[in-house]
Amino acid sequence: MTTPQFPIRVGARSRPFLRLFGVRAGNAFVELSDDFDAHFGRFRLRTPLANVVSWRIEGPWLWITAIGVRMSIRHRDLTFGGSPRGGVRVDFREPVRMGPIRVPALYVTVEDLEGLGAALKERGIPGKDARRH
Repeated sequence: MTTPQFPIRVGARSRPFLRLFGVRAGNAFVELSDDFDAHFGRFRLRTPLANVVSWRIEGPWLWITAIGVRMSIRHRDLTFGGSPRGGVRVDFREPVRMGPIRVPALYVTVEDLEGLGAALKERGIPGKDARRH
């Protein structure tokens, strides 16, 4: 099986701000292999695919709450966000260590939300599209 790569959508107005996180063309994406491997500029979160228990497409969100590397204080979930258009929330069985923090879930604002969901579903990971249409 090939290793699919899902680029993270980076909005034109967000690009200058995201340079603060080291985000440039080609270094913001999610790869699926035996691992779930998310890159966002200088940041990376990687865990075995067996640690992914579910996914959920959500959004859109307000720009101010969606862009950058963000952590929810309440739930400690993390976002690699380049666009407020929406994202895929990926939940982990065991929190994933990223530096000094342990992340229970990651939001990624990939270009192809449905494609990432379908690729996870093909690998036996349940999920749903929870957006309001």
